[in-house]
Amino acid sequence: MRVNDLTRRVTAEFLGTAFLVAAVIGSGIAASRLSPDDVGLQLLENSVATGAALVALILALQPVSAAFNPVVTLVERALGALSTAHAAALIAAQIAGGIAGAIVANLMFDLGPVSISTHERSGAGLWLGEVVATLGLVVIIFGVVRSGRGHTVAFAVGGYITAAYWFTSSTSFANPAVTVARMFSDTFAGIAPGSVAMFVAMQLLGGALAFAVVNLLYPDAATVAAEITGERVRAPAPTPAPRPPRPGRAARS
Repeated sequence: MRVNDLTRRVTAEFLGTAFLVAAVIGSGIAASRLSPDDVGLQLLENSVATGAALVALILALQPVSAAFNPVVTLVERALGALSTAHAAALIAAQIAGGIAGAIVANLMFDLGPVSISTHERSGAGLWLGEVVATLGLVVIIFGVVRSGRGHTVAFAVGGYITAAYWFTSSTSFANPAVTVARMFSDTFAGIAPGSVAMFVAMQLLGGALAFAVVNLLYPDAATVAAEITGERVRAPAPTPAPRPPRPGRAARS
């Protein structure tokens, strides 16, 4: 990977994650103000906005880099599609972008740039929800690409996250960068600092399980990962055939 390629990918991951978190937190603030007495409607508004933003962001940035999620990047690294250094750079960009998105969302709604969330999210059911949400997300990403329909991955991911807001007990954070960023907004979508570590741990566990499932279902998973990141697995160059001796010359002893 050329340095310029890495710079472009880091920028795409930063911007994509920033806009994703701004959509999550911003729509949560708007929902709580527009529907103050109906938590179910607030969640509906929040989930639809998040899913729609994901579709748009992946469609726009997929030609460069559109993971927006350290778990997805770690699975790509485990499958050999990224080097450790490049994976670390992308994850750092995702976390920084997420925090920037949280700050911008707060400011857009006339709140302080940073307000540490007091929304405690803990319990075995919620933690299991994060494992399920993350496992499903990673399997869907790799499965869609493996089926030869990589151009539809934006719709698959957006649809899955919208649904997972409702069918998982945790409302499907499924993303360590987004989880850390949501700590910086004491609003509808926030999460208290004390709840972050277990959420991230469960997301990593879900990612590890997904890595095993992807390897089981798709034996060529490394190639699939390379397609997602834009890398290409290069076949070794063929060995040239030996040239026949020129006619008319006697072999030298």
